[in-house]
Amino acid sequence: MTVTLADVAARARVSPATVSRVLNGNYPVAAATRERVMRAVDELDYVPNGPASSLAAATSDLVGILVNDIADPFFGIMAGAAQSAIGESGAGRAGGEKLAVVCNTGGSPERELTYLTLLQRQRAAAVILTGGSLEDEEHLAAVTAKLARLADAGTRVVLCGRPPLGGDAGVAATLAFDNRAGSRRLTEHLLSLGHRRIGYVAGPADRTTTRHRLEGHRDALRAADVAEGPTVHGPYDRASGYDATGELLRLDPGLTAVVAANDTVALGVCAALRDRGLGIPGDVSVAGFDDLPFSVDAVPALTTVRLPLHEAGARAGRLALGTEEAPPGGLATVPAEVVVRGSTAGPRVG
Repeated sequence: MTVTLADVAARARVSPATVSRVLNGNYPVAAATRERVMRAVDELDYVPNGPASSLAAATSDLVGILVNDIADPFFGIMAGAAQSAIGESGAGRAGGEKLAVVCNTGGSPERELTYLTLLQRQRAAAVILTGGSLEDEEHLAAVTAKLARLADAGTRVVLCGRPPLGGDAGVAATLAFDNRAGSRRLTEHLLSLGHRRIGYVAGPADRTTTRHRLEGHRDALRAADVAEGPTVHGPYDRASGYDATGELLRLDPGLTAVVAANDTVALGVCAALRDRGLGIPGDVSVAGFDDLPFSVDAVPALTTVRLPLHEAGARAGRLALGTEEAPPGGLATVPAEVVVRGSTAGPRVG
C-alpha cells in the first residue's frame, strides 16, 4: 500500500502541512519536530513526489549506477561502460536519452541505502548495483526490500558483478562474476608450476567477492592435497598488499608464491618483495585478479585473472534500459579467464 503524506503526519504527530514544510525546507520548523518527521519518513519509507517533469510518468529519465569507489579501475571501467551504453540509448535531443548518475558509496552500507532511497524518490528509470555486496544479513534484507520497492514502482534493477539476492527483490537481471572458478584456476596454475607454499592477500572479510575468491583458492589447494598457507585480509588497495606481504613472510618465510585479492593489491605485494631484495618471479611468484589495464605494463607483466569488466558494464547498461533481453531466469554467470603472461608467476625455484 502506498504511504501518503497524511500517514507520515500521523506517525510524527504533526499536521500534513508541517510534514510538507520539513520536506520542502521552505519554512522554519523546530529541530525536534523536524527530527520526528524525518524519523517517520524513514520508518514508513515514504517517497515524496520527484521532479515535476516525472510526475506524469512512472519513472524519470534518471539512471543510477552505484559503485564502491569510482577511483578504483574495477568500478570505473564498469560504470563508464554502463554510462556509455545508457548514453547511446537516445536519438538526440528529446529522443528518449537517459541521464546516468554515478553514486559513489565509499563501501558504506549506509550510503548505499541512502542512494537507493534518493533514487527511489527521484523515480529513477533504472538502478545498476556494481561489485560485491556486504555480507551482513540485516543490510542485505534492507537492500532487498528497497530494491523490491523500486521495482514495484517501475524501476528496472540490474546487478553487475554482484551475486544474486535471495528473496523477491524484483531484480530484472543479474550478471554474476565467476570469482570462485577464476580463483581456483589461478591457484591450479601456480600448483602446476610446482608451488606448494602459497600465501594469500585477501580483501575485506565481510565482502562476497573476498569470500568467493578465497573459497576458489582453497578448493584448488584441497583438491591437490596441499596445505593452506597464511592468509591476511585488508582493503583492496596497494598499501594493503605491501603491508600484508611483510606479515605473510613473517608467518612463513619460505613462501614461494603470493596470490593477491586484485591487481592493485598485487602491485603492493611486488613492491614489498623488491624492497626486501626478493626477485619476481625468481624468488617469489605473484598473481593478481581482474586484469586491470595497468597489469600488462607492470614490470614484469602481471599474471592475473581476466574479468570482462567493460563488456559486463555495457551489458548492464543495456539491460537496465530494456534494450537487451534479460538472460534466462534473470541470471548470467560472467566467466573469469586466467591470463598467464609467464612473468610474475614462474616455476618454483629450489
